[in-house]
Amino acid sequence: MFGGQVAAPINSPHLRRSGSRAVVSDLGAELGNGVENSYVHPLEINGSKNASIPLVTAAIVPSPTLLWRFKVLLFLLWGFICGKTGWQSVMRMSADLRDLFLYEAFLYYNPLLLVTTMVWLWGINLWVFSRSNINYAKIFDLDQNHLTHREIWKCATWMTIIVPTSMTAYLYLYSNGEVSLAASQPVLLYFAVVMLLIFPFDIFYFSSRYYLLRALWRIVLPLQAITFSDFFLADILTSMAKVFSDIERSVCRMVHRQVATIAWFEADSVCGSHSVAIPLVLVLPYLFRFFQCLRQYRDIGERSALLNARDWDFSFARMFKFNKSHLYSHLLHGRTWVYFWVIGSNLILRCTWTYKLSAHLRNNYLTVFTIAALEIFRRFQWIFFRVENEWNKINSRPNMQLSMNDPSDDEVKLLSSSAGYNV
Repeated sequence: MFGGQVAAPINSPHLRRSGSRAVVSDLGAELGNGVENSYVHPLEINGSKNASIPLVTAAIVPSPTLLWRFKVLLFLLWGFICGKTGWQSVMRMSADLRDLFLYEAFLYYNPLLLVTTMVWLWGINLWVFSRSNINYAKIFDLDQNHLTHREIWKCATWMTIIVPTSMTAYLYLYSNGEVSLAASQPVLLYFAVVMLLIFPFDIFYFSSRYYLLRALWRIVLPLQAITFSDFFLADILTSMAKVFSDIERSVCRMVHRQVATIAWFEADSVCGSHSVAIPLVLVLPYLFRFFQCLRQYRDIGERSALLNARDWDFSFARMFKFNKSHLYSHLLHGRTWVYFWVIGSNLILRCTWTYKLSAHLRNNYLTVFTIAALEIFRRFQWIFFRVENEWNKINSRPNMQLSMNDPSDDEVKLLSSSAGYNV
């Protein structure tokens, strides 16, 4: 009764239409390539048990919208679990230990969180460039395998998951007395980041990683002609000086095995505010930028290269001459007020360093994190207009070449007279 073969005559009304062909065959012909053969169901046809007709079923594929909602749900669930676990772990500590421990935890994970934020914002930059018809691949001299904004956001998503997860594990393990395991969390994370960048095999965006490392090498040692991508990346590094300073202090504590310890005074004496390495690391990005300007002045001899030992291109001011008909007045990112907003906000955010004048604010790690995040946001909005300026320059070169090739008035008169003479 169950599990046996189903005998069905070929002229059954359930398997045939008003025509002469079987319904199953018609169904397979109508569905075509949209279905897959799932199994073969044997039917007895004309007394032959060996004959069989394949039954077809439609492949069930979830919609992209449903998959996206499911991923967002998982992401929110993960965020809730990490937040709840981290909060309970911190509340389990004593009040005196809590502030010191949070300060150390922010020291290790603050720079990686800021880098993650920068990656997210860089993806937004690329998305706007693609919608504004700005060929950023040509501007930065990228190959055909360069990362798009979707791939950048994919990397940022994984960074957003991994870094807070490691931080939550660090808090949870330390609050439960697993000090050695807690100390290993930031060490493993930093080691994984370094290995991911220098991994020599052709996996995980090898060409993009090689491009980044090569650009960093040219910034450190400007022994060749400076390209726009070199200037651009050096400008970004100046906004991440605090990130590099925190990374130096974190690595210093890891090397001296002072992670997840309460040897605060000993740690500060070796890797703290009295260390000579901190001001050196803070000033290095600006020194790299300054050496780039000196190299450019040596190559092209323009005095503006010396003035640009700050990160704004002085020719950028020509973009704001809206009353003149010039190529630099062709705005790509919106109305005129947007550009004046950028000027004003950039000036205000430039003054955020004044928080260091207050002893209360400069010792508050949340305030320091907020100021560093605001500087990254300032650099994020600066990128739009710096790249737009370079794109305008690239587009102006063919027009300038055409204008140089245009005949002068005297040449036009001479050609006209020659034409009249020939007639």
